[in-house]
Amino acid sequence: MASVSAPTKAEQTNAAAKTKQIHVDRRSPAYWRVTIDNPPINVMGPEMVKQFQEVMDNLEADEHVKVVVFDSAVEAYFLNHSDFTAKLEDLTSLPDGPTGLPPWPDFLVRLTRLPVVSIALIRGRATGNGSEITLACDMSFASREKTIISQWEVGVGMVAGGGPMARLPRLIGRNRALEVLLSSEDIRADEAEAYGYINRALPDADLDAFVDALATRIAKFDKWAIAQTKRLVNTSLPPDVELGAGWDACIASLGRPAAQEGIKALIARGFHKPGDVENRLGYYLGEIAR
Repeated sequence: MASVSAPTKAEQTNAAAKTKQIHVDRRSPAYWRVTIDNPPINVMGPEMVKQFQEVMDNLEADEHVKVVVFDSAVEAYFLNHSDFTAKLEDLTSLPDGPTGLPPWPDFLVRLTRLPVVSIALIRGRATGNGSEITLACDMSFASREKTIISQWEVGVGMVAGGGPMARLPRLIGRNRALEVLLSSEDIRADEAEAYGYINRALPDADLDAFVDALATRIAKFDKWAIAQTKRLVNTSLPPDVELGAGWDACIASLGRPAAQEGIKALIARGFHKPGDVENRLGYYLGEIAR
């Protein structure tokens, strides 16, 4: 029987690169870019959650970073819903983070409390998890032509797990928060800006330059002053326990027959792959509810 040679170091490196879903570009010691890259539609599974945790560990440990910008390498998707082809136990078995919360809400809480300015540069769909990271960031700027934001979970019989019930009412008011969450509709950038869901909707051609200029400007300022200002503004944040309660409700909701049937109905129509269902998720959520 022919022997099988062990993989070379280069092959091991290439294999690792294929599974890397988040890339960090240190544009300067003070300014980092974190790029989400899980084609074709940027869904978030257990592996991506682990990589977000690694990014947070690095941000917290670095004394020089002052600004971090989150963007996407996948056209038409900023950050999408969860990966429903992954095993749920692969997610729920991950250890709690330093806050005592499960890894995804732990990451979001730490991001908001981080003594570093966080900015979401949104181009494409920010559905579910993408909306949640937008809400956790300090600022968010979106492509007017290409951005869609949604909390889609109620439309499929679920509860959102990354804290929008805690964060949205404080940001856009109770009534509008309920509209966003209970309608499960797709929200365009102009409407999101009008609601206060995001800072600004900008022409797509201007978005990158605007965010880069803002991040570069803030990165020149004193980190102590940035951190203390953010700490004082953060007195308006919801308690961490509220995000934990949302996560528990989300995991419980996934076991309900209504949620399982809703997800199966969407998958039967083409959900979880490039195409019309992902592009017009809000519309199809209304269709499966009939």
